[in-house]
Amino acid sequence: MSELSNHTNEHSHQLFLLTKGFLDGEPGEELVKDHQTIINTATPLEIILAFDEIMKEDYPITEVKKAVNKVMNLLNKSISQKESPKLPPDSYLDIFIRNNAILAKKLDTIRPLIRPFNNDPTNETVKHQLLIGIRELQLFKKQYTIKENILFPIIEKHLPQHRCLRIMWSFHDDIIHNLKRLDEELMLSIPDVRKINQLLGLVFFNMLAIKFREEKVLFPVILSYVPEQELEQLMPESLELDFPYYTPEAAIPEKEEEMAIPNGMFNLDTGTLSLDQIKLIFNHLPVDITFVDEHDRVQFFSTPPKRIFPRSKAIIGRLVQNCHPHESIEVVNRIVASFKSGEKSQADFWIKMKDQMFLIQYFAVRDEQKQYRGVIEVSQEIDAIRALEGERRLLDW
Repeated sequence: MSELSNHTNEHSHQLFLLTKGFLDGEPGEELVKDHQTIINTATPLEIILAFDEIMKEDYPITEVKKAVNKVMNLLNKSISQKESPKLPPDSYLDIFIRNNAILAKKLDTIRPLIRPFNNDPTNETVKHQLLIGIRELQLFKKQYTIKENILFPIIEKHLPQHRCLRIMWSFHDDIIHNLKRLDEELMLSIPDVRKINQLLGLVFFNMLAIKFREEKVLFPVILSYVPEQELEQLMPESLELDFPYYTPEAAIPEKEEEMAIPNGMFNLDTGTLSLDQIKLIFNHLPVDITFVDEHDRVQFFSTPPKRIFPRSKAIIGRLVQNCHPHESIEVVNRIVASFKSGEKSQADFWIKMKDQMFLIQYFAVRDEQKQYRGVIEVSQEIDAIRALEGERRLLDW
């Protein structure tokens, strides 16, 4: 995007100053007055550039999201009036928009349930209908997963100023977290009405805000800078991850057969294996494996039958920092820095998801000269391991 005009750069800088003003606590009325021209004329690209600059500053992401919401609220009218690009039916971005439209309808079906629920939160019929509606919204996590793992990498490839994607990813996480909290609260015999109304407000605002920002800001910029052919090549993997509500009728294209592997063997010092055997071993291990090289770029991931965290080929070559929500980047950088310096060689974490416990481990990779060559991430479900007691020897099988 080196061809950006001085006009575009100046406008994006004005938006940056407006956003920064909110972050620095400057009076809102004065900020709006001083930046009224850019508020009335901002383009999608200028918004992207401004938020990219904001992400270079050292502000907490929670505060950045508040400021972004204020700025986007001011820009709502002018951006809404801009004509949306015409997309061919069932083209890649059109599928996102179709799913967004269905999401909006599902949100509309929940609205009429809120007042009856507030009037009588013990009404099991209304509570059940509300719970069904929330679980329908939870399916939309699929679209966020596709964005984060398949669409975002192609944007990063073509737009150097892509840091705003971290803001959107953080909003995704907020939505998913709040939907889970709503589900849990509605399962209680006596739910907290005030808490549910607060969570509903956050979910409605954020889901509709993300929908608007995709269709009116992000997608127009994508269409200007990402070749259509490259977008359409994202379809097979996206279909494999599965869209939430609408999927085109066309079946997932069959994968092309790989070229024949030369009839050679690889010397691994402790044995010899063919390339096919190496693939089979990696993909049958009961763990997720991802390898990041010494330049912090993802170079490989395994595909076991039951993968814990979604991965797509789009992440190959991607900076590992861009594969995590903004809130996690600092920790990722600390781990990698400690591995590179030789201070540490392993980092272990364990989390609970859907009543299952998972162990996530990072191992520094070093060559024979002790030079850092990268990091391996290994993740596995460990409930069965934690439950082990006594012994079962080989002859007991």
